[in-house]
Amino acid sequence: MADTAAARTRLAALKVAPAGTMAGYSRARFTHWAEQGGKCDTRETVLKRDGRDVAQDAECRAVSGTWKSLYDGVVVTDAGKMDIDHMVPLAEGWRSGASGWDAARRKAFANDLTHPQLLAVTASSNRSKGDQSPDLWQPPDRASWCQYGRAWITVKSSYELTVTEAEKKMLTTMLDTCAS
Repeated sequence: MADTAAARTRLAALKVAPAGTMAGYSRARFTHWAEQGGKCDTRETVLKRDGRDVAQDAECRAVSGTWKSLYDGVVVTDAGKMDIDHMVPLAEGWRSGASGWDAARRKAFANDLTHPQLLAVTASSNRSKGDQSPDLWQPPDRASWCQYGRAWITVKSSYELTVTEAEKKMLTTMLDTCAS
């Protein structure tokens, strides 16, 4: 993930454009939770990566562990109460450039374990966020704004997605919470 200075540079370089249309969008057009090997799909891989002391069964499902949700600071010990959030939601990706991608690029975006695109968070915080951009939804735990903004910018920049004027303004506010 980009540090604060790099995130500011990347944010300045992002193309500002109005949100695109949702015409043609379907979550199914983004093949997600792809197989990652060893019976593990993307969801289980992220739960293992983001948790502490995670034990998995023979099918790779997390059966125990501890997770701390970035968005609300809640600590969870039941994997069933965790969602895997797409930092830049699939629908938001669609509105900001993914509508022009081929199926392989959409699948890579939906299963990206390299960039900070996937994060284990509480189901309630993920559902509260929905497909909203930072100008419309911010993590309730303000202490997470720096990391959230840096992650959002890293993903948008890596995939050459656009930002709206309001989104860019809120991302600047989020970066302003970072320690210098």
